[in-house]
Amino acid sequence: MSRAVFIAGAHTDIGKTHVACALLEAARAEGRSVEALKPVVSGFDDADWSASDPGRLLAALGCPLDATALEAMSPWRFTAPLAPPMAARREGRTLMLGEVAAFCRARLAATNADLVLVEGVGGLMSPIAEDATGLQLMTALGLPALLVGGSYLGGISHTLTALEAARAHGVTVAVVVISQSGDAEAPDFGDTLADVRRFAGGLPVIAAPRGAQVGWPQSALALLSP
Repeated sequence: MSRAVFIAGAHTDIGKTHVACALLEAARAEGRSVEALKPVVSGFDDADWSASDPGRLLAALGCPLDATALEAMSPWRFTAPLAPPMAARREGRTLMLGEVAAFCRARLAATNADLVLVEGVGGLMSPIAEDATGLQLMTALGLPALLVGGSYLGGISHTLTALEAARAHGVTVAVVVISQSGDAEAPDFGDTLADVRRFAGGLPVIAAPRGAQVGWPQSALALLSP
């Protein structure tokens, strides 16, 4: 049976795709089969998308960067760098939770991959459709989650707030990964990790240092294994 995990963020541009790619590459190195879904993406340039979130995920999967693979991973793509329902409205389109959830369920039911990652958009409470936030997609799919937090000033609050919101809605958060901020003025990374661990209720909290992917993806994978 496949192990499916939702990759959620405590904030926008916090490193969800970076973490997802590291997990996919680590799983492949262990001989596991992998698949990834990024059903909704905004700020997408059809003419140059190799460095986009779907492009990076496809590269981590070892898949070709072609239109067929892109459509299978990310069928809802919008140009404006806005919350997806806002970006969709600019294009005269409507995006609803039911269709996104149905797509994800169908793909999850059809796959035989050992590990399947479903990546959301923005932060946990960012709108992903006209009628839903990312958290509501998570609850609709019923998957365990990996929550990505940051070490920037305010990141502890964002991470713990997202964690409490997920728990309040019955989402099982399997592990928290804290992505190190590149801001020279950010609080000490070790102190941030210690404080998140202190208030995370015993949940595993893993450090993802900048520029170093040795060790932590494998640790996260071990916690996500069935």
